[in-house]
Amino acid sequence: MKSLQGKTAIITGASSGIGAAIAKVLSGEGANVVLAARRIDKLKEVEQVISSQGNGKALAVRTDISNREDVENLVKKVEEAFGSIDVFVNNAGQMLSAAVQSGKVEEWESMIDVNIKGVLYGINAVLPSMLERSSGHIVNIASVSGLEVTKTSTVYSATKFAVRAISTGLEKELARTGVRVTNISPGMVDTRLSKSASDRKKLKAEDIAKAVMYAVTQPDYVNVNEITVRPV
Repeated sequence: MKSLQGKTAIITGASSGIGAAIAKVLSGEGANVVLAARRIDKLKEVEQVISSQGNGKALAVRTDISNREDVENLVKKVEEAFGSIDVFVNNAGQMLSAAVQSGKVEEWESMIDVNIKGVLYGINAVLPSMLERSSGHIVNIASVSGLEVTKTSTVYSATKFAVRAISTGLEKELARTGVRVTNISPGMVDTRLSKSASDRKKLKAEDIAKAVMYAVTQPDYVNVNEITVRPV
C-alpha cells in the first residue's frame, strides 16, 4: 500500500458526512487534509477532531465550490501552506428537488452549479500543477444515480451522469501523464442528504472513505478508474 505520510489532500464538502469521513480516514494514514465547505463552524469542528488525533495536519478553508474564484483561492492557500496538492476529492454535492415536473428551476440550477461546475472548477484549479509534476490524483464522488434514473431523480441523476462522463473523459485525457482519476459512485449513504429515505438500508460514510483510501493508496502505476459501492 502506498503511504500517504506527508501527502496533502483537499476534500470538498468536508463539513459533515462523506467528506468529513474521507478527511478523517486520510488523515489517519498521515495525510495533511484541507477541509473545504461553506459552513466554517462545522469545518472547524472536524478540523479540531482531526488535529486531536495527532496524525496529519488539518486546515479548514471556507469555500463555495460553485464559485470559481473561491475554488482558485482555496488552491492557492493550500499551496502556500503545504506546497503541492497530491489528492483532490470532489465530494461536495447537492440533492434537491429533481423531478422535471416540479418546475423548481432554482434548485436545478443550484445542483448544476455545485455538482457539475464545482467539480470542473476544482479540477481546473489543481490540474496544471499536477501535470507539471507528473503526479496527482483526482477523485470524483458521483452516485449510483449516475448509473440509473428514477422518476424523482431526473435532474440530480443528470448531474451525476455528468460527473461520471467528466471522470471517464479526463482519465483518457490524462493517460500516461502520471495523474490518476477515480470515479466513486456510492449507493444510499446515511448522511444529511438522505434523511428523507429513512425506509431504505444505507451505507455508512466511512464505507465510502475506505473506497477513497483504496484508490489513492495504490502503486503509482495502478489507476483505479471506477468504484461502485452499494448496500447489500
